[in-house]
Amino acid sequence: MNAIGLFRFNRAELIFSIKCFVAAMLAMYVASRMGQPRPFWALMTTYVVANPLAGAVRSKALFRLLGTLLGSAAALLLVPALSNTPEMLTLALALWLGVCLYFSLQDRTPRSYVFMLAGYTAALIGFPAVDAPQTMFDTAVARVEEIGLGILAATVVHSIVLPAGLGATVLGLLDRSLRDARQWLLDLMQPPLREAKSGALAADRGRVAADITQLRLLSTHIPFDTTHLRWTAGAVRAVQDRVASLTPALSAVEDRLQALRQAEGSLAPDVTAVMAKVAQWLQTLDRDDDDGDASALREAIRDFGEAPDTQQHSSWSRALRLSLAERLDELVDGWRACVALRREVDDGLRGVAPPSRRLRTVGDGALHRDVGMALLSSLAAVVAICICAAFWILTGWPSGSAAVMMAAVFCSFFATMDDPVPAIHGFLKYTLWSVPLSALYVLLLLPAVHDFGMLVVVCAPVFLLLGCFVARATTMMAAMPILFGVASALALHDTANADLVSFTNSMIAQVVGILVAGRTTRLIRSVGVDWSARRIQRATWRELAEMAAAPRREVKADAYAVRMLDRISLLAPRVAAAGGAVEGVSADALRDLRLGADVVSMQRLRGFLPLHLGHGLMRDLERLFRERMVSNAVANPSSLLKRIDDALQAALGAEGHASPEGRSAISALVGLRRNLYPDALPTRPAVAIPEGGAP
Repeated sequence: MNAIGLFRFNRAELIFSIKCFVAAMLAMYVASRMGQPRPFWALMTTYVVANPLAGAVRSKALFRLLGTLLGSAAALLLVPALSNTPEMLTLALALWLGVCLYFSLQDRTPRSYVFMLAGYTAALIGFPAVDAPQTMFDTAVARVEEIGLGILAATVVHSIVLPAGLGATVLGLLDRSLRDARQWLLDLMQPPLREAKSGALAADRGRVAADITQLRLLSTHIPFDTTHLRWTAGAVRAVQDRVASLTPALSAVEDRLQALRQAEGSLAPDVTAVMAKVAQWLQTLDRDDDDGDASALREAIRDFGEAPDTQQHSSWSRALRLSLAERLDELVDGWRACVALRREVDDGLRGVAPPSRRLRTVGDGALHRDVGMALLSSLAAVVAICICAAFWILTGWPSGSAAVMMAAVFCSFFATMDDPVPAIHGFLKYTLWSVPLSALYVLLLLPAVHDFGMLVVVCAPVFLLLGCFVARATTMMAAMPILFGVASALALHDTANADLVSFTNSMIAQVVGILVAGRTTRLIRSVGVDWSARRIQRATWRELAEMAAAPRREVKADAYAVRMLDRISLLAPRVAAAGGAVEGVSADALRDLRLGADVVSMQRLRGFLPLHLGHGLMRDLERLFRERMVSNAVANPSSLLKRIDDALQAALGAEGHASPEGRSAISALVGLRRNLYPDALPTRPAVAIPEGGAP
């Protein structure tokens, strides 16, 4: 981008910057009139909570206020009680931040901001007050009031002045999720499944996983939106869960079609006929019309799975057809539910009252969590704070508290990354670029300001320009550190009495704090993408083992599907960055997704099989997944294959195999065989095993 294009801003960028500046000046004016000691805290807060979407501003404002109150309360409790023992106070504040950071990393939605802010707010308030603990209460109250004013000003301005609702973004992402799932299904329904389709199918899979995770994270802001969209939060979450639960069935249909081609050379006419009927139903179905013909389609699918001529096929082909019919039936039911829920969202947008029933959703707790990395991130933050505080205490450096505060902030901000060090160093580079601007304001311009009008004139050029760059995705990561560098310099200094010595000391302390945060993070918790990918894979195997080992506990298949889709979206960029493959990580993450659905089904239907087969199979599955966790290997024993084949023959030979439970059991066993042994030869009839035989 050339120099002229760099300064050519569009309407949305200009409006966002102007709103941010108006909110900042409003907060500054009210804080100054109230006699707040550091009104620039209010200014900085308006930029911290700023977002182009009004709903995101309101939610972030609430989360920041709650975090500020919680952190201030912690500082009020700890500082006066431990001010006589600086070492204990340092350790207490560091441990508080570590605990808060841990809990924030366990919640991967915007709500995590509450805990993160509670952690480093205690450091921001507590460490500067160590020398004067008697002023702790006044300092904490002033900080809460200043930050509260900034939050209020930002919320009012962004909610009233040309508010940008979440509707277009959320509905666009919601429709894209449904469109991608529908396209995946349509690509499958076009027989024969040609090799030319493999690229399109791979793209379909990746898009669905990414769409669901993005939508789940964004939907946290929906209850705070300024439009009728806020009444549709339950329906939007239900759509997410439905699409997530469709994904294992979509992937299973793709796998069964491939297995039928391998077993029979090509897709038989009965298979292509039923797939064509599903495709026709999908293409004619409109979410505003009645879908009464779905019952006829389900009847056709059931007839396909139970057709008399299927007896002419081998037992393996019969099992594949029954499994395909079962999964197609799931897809039809699931898609109808998605269409109905999408219609409910539209009704909510038109102001129609939502149904009185409360939609049961999986919730954000189903997202992937990494307890080990959260503990390492917390440990890195504690160590960085203790190092800076020890240097401050031993040297008696007047500005040493600034180093401790910066270490706390930067260890928190980038803790979600595999390797936060490059981001910390990048932020440091642009923070150094902000030093001349900060010096200009702190040492020259602001001491000469005598009224509020002059303050607005002095601040406008830099803040309006940087606000436009923050609104632009390509320049945001450079503009934000510069803007926050200037704003934090104004907030941390007494602009009426600052001098060159105090300013220089403060800037050096901030740089030292950032450097210590970076070095400590690199030493303790920076990891490579391959290491992180293997941890995600082990978490999947651990969960599969727990599901196989817990027959009496209710296992939630929908929650597992949501979590696996989230893991797929986390694995994809890491595997790509590692060169397309990582040792110890499954090449087909959707296979683990299908495995989870099959394990859940077998837990529910194991009673349909002879006792020694059902219990023995689940015990072998648990052992397999636990061995994978230890060895990072994906090899499967031949004994498990024989166990699955014996169970499958027993299910096919049972008189109740035509019942819904029997078809589900056959489908789950076919899924286990295909997912664990995709290259195994088709199963052959086995010799019957006595009921009391050895497992």
